[in-house]
Amino acid sequence: MALTSTLLASCSAAPSDAPSGDAPEKTYTLRFNHVLTEKEPFHEGFMQWAEAVKERTNGGLTIEVYPSAQLGVEEDIIEQIKNGANIGQNTDSARLGQYVEEIAVMNGPYFVENLDEVAKLKDSPTIQSYLKELESHGFKVLSFNWVQTHRHFFTNKEINTPADLAGQRIRTPGSPIWQESVRALGAEPVAMNFGEMYSGIQQGAVDGAELVYANIPGAKLYEVMGHATETGHILLINFEVVSIDWFNSLPVEYQTALVEEADKAGMATSQVMQDQVASIKEELKAAGMQINETPDIEAFKAAGEKAYEVLGLTEVKNKVWQEIGK
Repeated sequence: MALTSTLLASCSAAPSDAPSGDAPEKTYTLRFNHVLTEKEPFHEGFMQWAEAVKERTNGGLTIEVYPSAQLGVEEDIIEQIKNGANIGQNTDSARLGQYVEEIAVMNGPYFVENLDEVAKLKDSPTIQSYLKELESHGFKVLSFNWVQTHRHFFTNKEINTPADLAGQRIRTPGSPIWQESVRALGAEPVAMNFGEMYSGIQQGAVDGAELVYANIPGAKLYEVMGHATETGHILLINFEVVSIDWFNSLPVEYQTALVEEADKAGMATSQVMQDQVASIKEELKAAGMQINETPDIEAFKAAGEKAYEVLGLTEVKNKVWQEIGK
């Protein structure tokens, strides 16, 4: 896939307000960690973000990008961020929900269903209040414009309805919203790190996973799973998070550059990923994966409501939906 050239064309243009002149006397470095491989679109997007910030700050702020969890497990990195380390992490509202419970709603089943609805969340007073509350816990959310397309179920058996997932042990992150979403949709959730999935499925520790299409080729998961079911149960919104103390230590113009360029690169990367789904599906079909494009979506949507009820998030979900006109 011609990902690199597409993404470069999308978001590598030089910022119009890039500073000129000598390099600044004081420089800052952000070490940014993510769990995905270098072959995935998000990694290229993060590299473009880093390049844009470096150019815009004339080298005053540098982002070093570490793929494949090279700096450590996501939960450990988040704790370091909370304690003020100059480390960044690509994460999701499910994990941030451990600090502000209500924000986990953003990773609930069928909460938002397209990029337009994600964009509207920025104007939600309720969501903005949760982001502000996260700051009191030590976190600064730079952007949540990074959307990894829809999550689907990948298994070794055909799935059409929630009942077909009965008894299936499905890998998912360990946060409550993930666990309850998978359980509500009919499967048995099993917490497992991203890097352990291949061997976990191969050895029978789990029967499958719920992921986005782009995760499959990079990790070669088509070698251990033969069926994809397009439930689209979560539109995976990602958050780029740093320490609020570290963020506040930056010059104001660097703060602005970091946030604005994260939003730009995020939306460009999200669009690239969405545009590439069709070609990834063809690649997986060629590798022998069977894809069910017409499962009973209404049955899955109805089942997914149980996750909100169990976690006490139904009222929050309805309030945000009202604010964004959903």
